[in-house]
Amino acid sequence: MEDYVVRIIAKEANVRGLVCVTTALVNEAVRRHSAGPAAAIALGHSLTAAALLGASLKVQQRVAIKVEGNGPLRKLVAESDSYGRLRGYVAVPDVIAPDPSDLANTLGDSGLLTVVKDLRLKDLYEGVVPLQTGALDQNLTAYLLQSEQVPSIVEIGATMASTGEVAAAGGLLLQSLPNQTTNGLQSLAEQLDDLPPIEEMLHSGQRPEELLAALFVGIPYETLETFPLRFQCSCSWAWAEQALVLLDRSDLEILIEEGQAVVDCHFCHERYIFGREALEMLLEKLP
Repeated sequence: MEDYVVRIIAKEANVRGLVCVTTALVNEAVRRHSAGPAAAIALGHSLTAAALLGASLKVQQRVAIKVEGNGPLRKLVAESDSYGRLRGYVAVPDVIAPDPSDLANTLGDSGLLTVVKDLRLKDLYEGVVPLQTGALDQNLTAYLLQSEQVPSIVEIGATMASTGEVAAAGGLLLQSLPNQTTNGLQSLAEQLDDLPPIEEMLHSGQRPEELLAALFVGIPYETLETFPLRFQCSCSWAWAEQALVLLDRSDLEILIEEGQAVVDCHFCHERYIFGREALEMLLEKLP
């Protein structure tokens, strides 16, 4: 199943919604970071959360999610844009947990959730809320209500296969339409409680469209958009060059003496290796 998101609106229920599957892009992140099972589950949750928020953005906008908890994972970061391009990392990819599937074991239940949005305005929008539980979807629900004043339901799930890969990852986001009652959202919350966890439904082969059909039984809705999701980092050779150009002249001269410099991207682990000649050319650019 390819990764994608479906955006819908149910006018009679006063609800808009998103459902996505992120299994392939999460596995790409897991591969790039050599993440163990516990970190893989954390990447599944964080990248899916970013995908859901990113799918709500307008053209050329971006969103970043950062969670810093008191658990051994310490920190996880995920970014998305309006085009479905995602990237992310965890601070401790080889973290060990008694139950890798329990995010609370690795993330902890105390800390901060930070959401930063680039809405193409003069300043970035930033919202920060304390972690209330070890479940990222519950914390994101609290953030949307407290910081954005939007009643919402978020459910995110990821499950591992015996092969060590993520077998299924995905999530949904339901929100009340502006200036409308939340009765429809509450009814859908009850219906959602009667369904299996979203990762189980995806693992069984159900697609986002089938999840929506199961959730909105008897409630008419309209599909507005379907578009793909993928792991894609924004780093480049030019980005790596800029990182080196920002060094002091003396630091760059030391690297030249050593013979090379390596710039490693935290998000995708792409390595940019600069030999002595390339470093000497950068040194000439310095004032």
